[in-house]
Amino acid sequence: MNETASSRRDVIRVLAGLGIAAAAADLRAQDAVKVDPRGYRVVLENDQVRVLEYVAKPRLGVCGQGMHSHPDHVTVVMTDVKAKVTLPDGKTFVAENKAGDTFFEAASTHSVENVGGRESRVLLVELKGAPRKA
Repeated sequence: MNETASSRRDVIRVLAGLGIAAAAADLRAQDAVKVDPRGYRVVLENDQVRVLEYVAKPRLGVCGQGMHSHPDHVTVVMTDVKAKVTLPDGKTFVAENKAGDTFFEAASTHSVENVGGRESRVLLVELKGAPRKA
């Protein structure tokens, strides 16, 4: 096994442990896998977390299509990505992340478009029992 595959597995194991402290469930947001089954793949699921892989071609959504919602989650960026983020109030900004960047995002609604010139890949680690934004 190469070092990259090993470190990815280690990251997933650590992130799976983060769900232990999640709060009570609020199931109002869409289920990403049901809304966009061609873009999402469930990598791991247990009673604490659900890890989703999302692959986006240039000019398509980075973590879903159009305006959509996510529960509290950790994002692990697997490839460099440049994305235009649009918030529900219409404000936009461009985010650039490098492969390996990892960040937490509270339940939110947004649209995220891959404005880079190549395919992007991210892992979303949903914390079960965490609040969802309607």
